[in-house]
Amino acid sequence: MRKINVMNEKRPTKGKKPKPVHHAEDFGLDVTSGDDDLFRWFLLSYLFGKPIQSKVAANTWQLFIERKIDTPWAILEMRPRALVQLLDEGKYTRYDEVMTRALRTCMEQLIQMYDGSLMLMLESSETEDEFSKRLQKLYGVGPKTAEIFMRETEELFARRVE
Repeated sequence: MRKINVMNEKRPTKGKKPKPVHHAEDFGLDVTSGDDDLFRWFLLSYLFGKPIQSKVAANTWQLFIERKIDTPWAILEMRPRALVQLLDEGKYTRYDEVMTRALRTCMEQLIQMYDGSLMLMLESSETEDEFSKRLQKLYGVGPKTAEIFMRETEELFARRVE
């Protein structure tokens, strides 16, 4: 009889490379500088948190930045069709309509709940756990997206303690 390993070991999967770990500074962002870069990192984290290649997410994010669609209001000001086209250009071809609805809903919530400010959300949270829960109340933000985004917010919480 074969002994079953009850340890939660991850077995290497053939042909799969480990996912890269991205940081805000890799994209020229300083989340400690205020809401602008914090939002840009959130947008990138939002894209990274979806089931799409990270290169596609990063390239699509770059299109948002180049076209100055880098605030919640700028995203909502875009006609849905134009947002779909931007996502198509970024190679989100099968995911463009769903992503358009998700992004628009998330931005509406961020504006309604926190005046469009992730810094306000962070300052309204007593702990990192509370901040994570607040993030995950935004449409389309799950544990993975929150984890990616919050990798960069530790310093902001540390500053509050000082």
